[in-house]
Amino acid sequence: MTGGLYSIPITAPFLDCLVAGIWERVNGNLIELTDVQVVLPSRIAVRATAKAFLRLVPTPAVLLPKLSTIADEQEYLSNCEVIPKSDEVYALEILPAVPNLQRNLELMRLIIGFFDTYVSSDVSHTPEQAYLLATKLANLIDEIQTHELCFASLKDLVPNLYAGSWDKTLALLTVVVEGWYTRLKALSAIDPMVRRGALIRAKAAHLLAKKPRSLVILAGFTDLIPATAELMKAVLTLPNGAIVLPGLDIYSDQLTWSAIANDPSHPQHGMNKLINALGITRANVQYWTSSLSITGRDRLIHEIMRPAVTTDVWCSLFTAVAAPKPVDFEKIIKIDVSSSREEAEIIALLMREVLEQPDKNAALVTNDRDLARRVSNELDRWQINQEDNEKIAIKDCGGFLLSNSVPAIFMRLVVRAAIDCAPVALLSLLKHQLSNCGLTPERLEWIVRLIDREVLRGPRPPAGLAGLLKAIEAIIPSRTINQAAADLLLYFCQWLAKALGPLEIALSRPAILLIDIMNVHLRTAEMFATSHDAHGSLRLWAGEDGAVIAQLFREFIAAAANVYPIAGKDWPGLFNALLEKRVVKHYYNMNARLHILGLPEARLQTFDRLILGGLNEGNCPSKPESDPWISRLMRRNFGLPDLNLSIGKTAHDIAMAMGSQEIFLTRSQRNSGNPTIPSRWLLRLDTVARVLNSEEKLTFWQKLPSYGYNLLDMPKVFDPGRRPEPRPRLSQRPRRLPITQINTWLRDPYSIYARYILNLRKLDPLDMKLGAAEYGKAIHAALGDFVRDYPRTLPPQANKILIAYGKRSFAAYANRLSVWAFWWPCFKRVASWFVKVERERRKSLNYSAIELKGTIAVPAPGGLFELFGTADRIDKRKDGSYSIVDYKSGLNPTLSDLKTGWASQLPLEAMILLAGGFSDILAADISSLEYWRVGLGNQSGKIDLVDKIVPSLISEARSGLESLIATFDEEKTPYCPAPHSHYNLRFRDYEHLARVGDW
Repeated sequence: MTGGLYSIPITAPFLDCLVAGIWERVNGNLIELTDVQVVLPSRIAVRATAKAFLRLVPTPAVLLPKLSTIADEQEYLSNCEVIPKSDEVYALEILPAVPNLQRNLELMRLIIGFFDTYVSSDVSHTPEQAYLLATKLANLIDEIQTHELCFASLKDLVPNLYAGSWDKTLALLTVVVEGWYTRLKALSAIDPMVRRGALIRAKAAHLLAKKPRSLVILAGFTDLIPATAELMKAVLTLPNGAIVLPGLDIYSDQLTWSAIANDPSHPQHGMNKLINALGITRANVQYWTSSLSITGRDRLIHEIMRPAVTTDVWCSLFTAVAAPKPVDFEKIIKIDVSSSREEAEIIALLMREVLEQPDKNAALVTNDRDLARRVSNELDRWQINQEDNEKIAIKDCGGFLLSNSVPAIFMRLVVRAAIDCAPVALLSLLKHQLSNCGLTPERLEWIVRLIDREVLRGPRPPAGLAGLLKAIEAIIPSRTINQAAADLLLYFCQWLAKALGPLEIALSRPAILLIDIMNVHLRTAEMFATSHDAHGSLRLWAGEDGAVIAQLFREFIAAAANVYPIAGKDWPGLFNALLEKRVVKHYYNMNARLHILGLPEARLQTFDRLILGGLNEGNCPSKPESDPWISRLMRRNFGLPDLNLSIGKTAHDIAMAMGSQEIFLTRSQRNSGNPTIPSRWLLRLDTVARVLNSEEKLTFWQKLPSYGYNLLDMPKVFDPGRRPEPRPRLSQRPRRLPITQINTWLRDPYSIYARYILNLRKLDPLDMKLGAAEYGKAIHAALGDFVRDYPRTLPPQANKILIAYGKRSFAAYANRLSVWAFWWPCFKRVASWFVKVERERRKSLNYSAIELKGTIAVPAPGGLFELFGTADRIDKRKDGSYSIVDYKSGLNPTLSDLKTGWASQLPLEAMILLAGGFSDILAADISSLEYWRVGLGNQSGKIDLVDKIVPSLISEARSGLESLIATFDEEKTPYCPAPHSHYNLRFRDYEHLARVGDW
């Protein structure tokens, strides 16, 4: 064999054919096999090739060839002695690469320094923004060095072609990059891509120096970069050197091949450039083994990927001799579904089906990590990963964001809780699975529930640890908890102050070293992670996720020493930026039969059933990210590759995947409720299928998987839920209720059952937003205090005095500017209106009384029933009659509701007054029932007065109450939810318990 360029067709399993060709070339000689060198693009490809050798070589045991990646460090170290000493470039030891995190932090420091020195102080910038800019700049540096361009050439770009801001960007780039290269010299290090290029050239130099006669193979490469091209040229000079390309198009016409050269988004574009750079024509490219040949599926895939400028060929495709045939669409199945959830369900079913066939495997290949997570969760229903046999387990190599890992979320919660001890952040931290606070899980759970229930519910307590301590001290006199619980709460709050206090102080400092605030952050996290029997460091950094984030902190400690101090408040944003886009990949379950992979991880691999999921624009292909440093036009003029080249790489991955034996192409028509656009390659497939009259072959299975998955959850018998009808014994039914609950009793008896029989109370939400209820309490307090202190005559300057009462009542909300700015003007309008009304009203009054408590016993079949309540205000008129006033912060009830009994509060209060049920008030006639609206809005106030029909309202209220009590004194009467659908309560706290949606 002589050196040459080879290809393996798309439909042939690449690594299996590669192994078969190597075995054929060594004539089954195991000793000769060990001398073979195979260079592959990635570690995943190396592992997959090793598995292919073990599977395909027909011997009980096999010694593997030398498998390596293109820039293998260990191989460089082992080959240093054979690099020609006359070549000064390779005779020198290659300097170490600076760690990426250190480079990012150094670039962040330089960017911040530039802004502080050269940019106006009015332009705001944060370390988080500078770090994100630094990561983009590091990517640009890598790309420029990969293609061996020079930063100095940026100055040669013609300025008048670009926006005026380019001068400022160029100045920033110049200062930062020059500062970085100076820093690199001080560190005695080089950039990662410079080292990678040097390692590849060292490999080329080693091959040229040693000129091995054994097989040396470069396989699976599709890109052209200078260092790789040099290595390929070196391999081609060897006696048995070979380059094996994946799926090279060696039979299309020259017009199509020329169009591919001008289309960076085409899957063959990279290989087109590569073979041209090597000086080899397609006519000299052979298949890797003699048994390989092009198939109809290959022609179909190349046709689907045809360059746009030559798609006019499709018009005559049906009659073309070498065109794909309808039979080539066999086992290509396209499935469109309505939602991403349904897509995940169908994919899970397709993967699970594979396990029914021994030794068959399947893979989901997608760039959509949300879809991958959904599929993994759907597969959990079969508990595949819990099986004893690891061969049927799931292997997910697509990775996940480090920021979503358990330790990272815990670390972010620690810093969020330290900012202001907000209820949601604090409870999220305390309820996290890593939190133990030095206690047993049972004791911590009890304390957290107590804090949750008694302290953090409702409006947010004052900010910080001091505010939390005040909130805890405030509930102790209320006697809602016993002394032992109070003592434990105080102790735990003191522990929180000890744990969170240093971080709270660090976050408030105007300047602090990164290394210092990170150490405080670490110590705080470890204190929260400490359990009753293990230190926090043992729990926090355990497992693969913990090891990854621990490594991040180690790198950060090593890199942060030379970074400027930052404001403490900027640390949370910078910490999130440090975690952003860091991907953790787990390479376990190597023998699994089900795989979940990203497109890069699936490259060169072969599966019995392959599912390409999430085939929508924006995901496949993904949108090229915008670069804040350099525009597309500038990239082109500078010599960097077109951003569409990433689309071409994705297209090649899609084309190779479509060569699988059985391929499913899935997409959802909506994602998170938003309509989606099919991937461009799906649309091309549809078009070619229409031309060849093969559409039905793609969609014949369209509804079958969805129907099959629905069968899994379909019950044998449909039994719709029934309305709950609890019938407790008479002895369990309440014998006293407040007036305000009578209306609830009428409209929703189930609420009475849940609250007074089951003793269930709705908890206020965390961080409860202030609303009309809180405004109503404050305004009730202000008006009530004013009337209590001045029950007979108004004082001089009554409006100012009432405003002073209002300030006292609304004081708790003064620091909530968004609420205060709205509520306080409303109160001042109400106060002005109230004083004006009172001046006129007091002329006909003897006095006014507020917050009077009253009660009455109502005879009933089950025994006396006690009705009690508190009247907002009762006015004694000079004619001896009374007026009952109810302050309403919401809408006043209508006269119709009063007459029909749906608004019975004031008539029932009047009934109690007539019976002498209010202390210090003798029974007397009632002249009016009044609703005073003092709520939010532009209106100052409004009075709805009912006078002439008061006696009839009282009589009807009494008879209605007696009838209601008698009805529920019968044990056969159920406490049904919402018996009157047109008169439901506005707020139904127990609707979910009544399972209203089920019936």
